[in-house]
Amino acid sequence: MTRPARRDLANAVRFLAIDAVEAAKSGHPGMPMGMADIAEVLWNDHYRHNPRNPQWPDRDRFVLSNGHGSMLHYALLHLAGYDLPLDEIKRFRQLHSKTAGHPERHITPGIETTTGPLGQGIANAVGMALAERLLAQRFNRDGHTVVDHYTWCFMGDGCLMEGISHEVCSLAGTWGLGKLIAFWDDNGISIDGEVQGWFTDDTAKRFEAYGWQVIKNVDGHDPEEIQQAIATAKAETQRPTLICCRTHIGFGSPNKQGKESSHGAPLGKDEVALTREALKWPHASFEVPADLRDAWNAKARGADLESNWNARFAAYAKAHPELAAEFERRMKGELPADFAEAAREYVAKLQAEGPVVASRKASQMAIETFAPRLPELVGGSADLAHSNLTTWKGQKAVTTTDVDARYVHYGVREFGMTAIGSGLALHGGFIPFDATFLVFSDYARNAVRMSALLPVRSIHVYTHDSIGLGEDGPTHQPVEHLASLRLIPNHDVWRPGDAVESAMSWACALQRVEGPSSLVFSRQNLAHQQRTAEQVADIARGGYVLSDPASAKFEVILVGTGSELELARLAAVKLAEEGIQARVVSMPCFEAFKRQPLEYREGVLPSWCRKRVVVEAGSTEHWRVIAGLDGAVVGIDRFGESAPGDTLMKRFGFTVENVVAAAKALR
Repeated sequence: MTRPARRDLANAVRFLAIDAVEAAKSGHPGMPMGMADIAEVLWNDHYRHNPRNPQWPDRDRFVLSNGHGSMLHYALLHLAGYDLPLDEIKRFRQLHSKTAGHPERHITPGIETTTGPLGQGIANAVGMALAERLLAQRFNRDGHTVVDHYTWCFMGDGCLMEGISHEVCSLAGTWGLGKLIAFWDDNGISIDGEVQGWFTDDTAKRFEAYGWQVIKNVDGHDPEEIQQAIATAKAETQRPTLICCRTHIGFGSPNKQGKESSHGAPLGKDEVALTREALKWPHASFEVPADLRDAWNAKARGADLESNWNARFAAYAKAHPELAAEFERRMKGELPADFAEAAREYVAKLQAEGPVVASRKASQMAIETFAPRLPELVGGSADLAHSNLTTWKGQKAVTTTDVDARYVHYGVREFGMTAIGSGLALHGGFIPFDATFLVFSDYARNAVRMSALLPVRSIHVYTHDSIGLGEDGPTHQPVEHLASLRLIPNHDVWRPGDAVESAMSWACALQRVEGPSSLVFSRQNLAHQQRTAEQVADIARGGYVLSDPASAKFEVILVGTGSELELARLAAVKLAEEGIQARVVSMPCFEAFKRQPLEYREGVLPSWCRKRVVVEAGSTEHWRVIAGLDGAVVGIDRFGESAPGDTLMKRFGFTVENVVAAAKALR
């Protein structure tokens, strides 16, 4: 059988995109029309995947960083044979369809990551490429190569304008990620028009400066040039590659090609008809001829690719059974069978020993304990390793070829760091963590949000959690940050009150597969709290009763987190001396507490007790839901000052006397 012409194969993608956008009366047809020729060559000749098993471990990863062009990806998945029938293409952008306005990983089979916020797709791709390399170092052995795949990324001008692209592409060059190949859709057009008025970077020189191989001036509508560029990219093993593709947005549209009018709106009925005529596509809306469908279908080829890998993996498992078992466990996202019990034992040990340390130090102690048990744990800090305390004994940097390389020096790149971490998690085989000061979570926030939306099991470590950090002043002192992070859906925020709660927060975050966790730690030392075994277990519930009056019914509840937990406890002691009985509740993770059964929550915060004081060195509004209309919140709703931490805590009312006064005022 004669293979259809490449232009016809590409046109099948173009018109599925055109027709879907037209039917939805919204969307972005211009990018799919412009990149269809590139996608056709890549997907039909190079992209290794299996539509029957989108989770095959050694598949290539494809990322559409310019996610507004989602119909390009949906058309490719549909034609290749993924579980994305034509009816779903026809339901583009409709409620509960598998073809959302931007690619969403948890909805559509074959989508590797959710994209839309420009620049984060390429950041995820860098993380995926790093994961591939680290897994290859860990598991490949002479005569047995079980990890060997590429990460491909499409990106547009908007991705390259975003600052995150600078952060992550610089790192990709430093790390020498030779199996990362990115295609720049150089069409000179964005939503506002011709980009020459706001995007005049010499992109090629920029990427050369990062240490990338750059292939310039590729005609993005010439299959032979695209083919040669990909071959050149694959031949380079020590550097990532940027392929600069000159394209026409809205390719084939007689009146809208090369214009912003094709970027973010349907072509219109008349222009669609003219485009069909111009590209010699006589077929009805959503119609793709059988010969084109047959040529696009990748099921048989994908099955063969996976079958071949399965045979090689079986031989590998015979030669290296322990490594094979570890690989399978990690790619399934399962923790070692003994981890939960080991974590419980470690937490119990800390409770018995009672160390008085800063929670950032307790966090490092937890990492030191858990990292040797979890070879999948990978992470690092945004140039604050010795402040965040994220290092551990025997760590190996990802810039080495060590089989256990998994520490990342990210440099001052909070946003890129966090999005790369999501890419590591998305690839599989790793549980990533990232770290910076809490105040700089602002730089990373959209990537934190995306980690919850994807969702992925990633751990965001934030230290220097309040005005208590002291002399660095208000630029470095978080105020609203805890509340802001707690607003993100599907995101657990832990602010532990001592070393025991710190260890438990790590254990819970490592075991939480539903989404990310932020662990927020102090600079200053925190007092150890006395607990029973039951209370220790209840830490995982997010909130629990730390203490009750010995011989009388409590009449006020004091709720504390982090460094203010001890403040609440001491205030309860003082109140008791004045004949006022107080319960003390520790609330290290409000989100986990909210998930508990009503009976448990009522047992901790009974509705009959409306006299409540919440104490936290952060903004107050979040805690009104706990304090209630009759309660009080001791917090801070202004920026801090530069002074020693102890001085500032007194200056802003974080004292026993002030908490006692707040409680007495409720009587």
